[in-house]
Amino acid sequence: MPQDEFIIKTYLMVDALYNQLVQKPLRQGGFAPKLSDCELICMEIVGEFLGMDTDKKIWQYFKQHWQNWVPNLGSYPNFAKQCANLYWVKQQMHQKITANWCEQTEYYADAFPIAVCKFARAKRHQNFRAYATFGYYASKKETYYGFKGHLLITRSGMIKAFTFTAANVDERQVLPELLEGKTGFVGADKGYLSSELKDEMKQSHINLQTPYRSNMKDDRSPQFLKWLKNSRRIIETVIGQLTERFNMEIVRTKNLFHQSNRFIRKILSHNFCCLLNQQIQHPITQFAGLIGC
Repeated sequence: MPQDEFIIKTYLMVDALYNQLVQKPLRQGGFAPKLSDCELICMEIVGEFLGMDTDKKIWQYFKQHWQNWVPNLGSYPNFAKQCANLYWVKQQMHQKITANWCEQTEYYADAFPIAVCKFARAKRHQNFRAYATFGYYASKKETYYGFKGHLLITRSGMIKAFTFTAANVDERQVLPELLEGKTGFVGADKGYLSSELKDEMKQSHINLQTPYRSNMKDDRSPQFLKWLKNSRRIIETVIGQLTERFNMEIVRTKNLFHQSNRFIRKILSHNFCCLLNQQIQHPITQFAGLIGC
């Protein structure tokens, strides 16, 4: 679709969700911002999809190219403040989307590194000193300093749940939180292998399946193991999009609140684009051709 149509469709979706969630004015005192909340959230979602992962880049892009569409854009400091203040609304929008369009019983879980800084600077880095830790990234066989993102997606590729922890937190400790209130099948990698966790999940009506280590006996059929391996490609695709298109692995803030706001709008942008692909009957996670298709 053309870029202007992409922006319009995004705005209409944001406006519909916002009006469902916000029944009374959010601000109890002072002057309301001239830029509407729906316009701002739409700008964030579009900007993230286009690879602009900072408030300033998004603000500059719309000021230079779409000023006539957002005549009340105002100054950058006010824009950045309004972005942060709408964290709760974006979080509720994500929950609304996952409730309405992600009701499935087949999920996939994985974790990925989020480095706060280069490894050589870790000992003298001051931001997030009380929260960031050293962790090991098995895929690249390297130690890093920062956080770990924990992801749960549906079979189609939409993000159902997300959280982030210190880098040294075990994925198995976080999985019950991601799966709270859910039932069905969950596929994961060897990092989630645990008989105790599997039994715990079974009590919650969750069938957790992971590959076994090479020295473990596996009575499952070769067909099932092949299907399990192939079906996990979807979460690898989603993590690849979050890191390459949305720069999820890069930390650009100095505190947890602003970092959380940055994460939620990337996830929201990802899910919005999945819904737009559904509307035009395009492969749901194929973002490359969404604009211009």
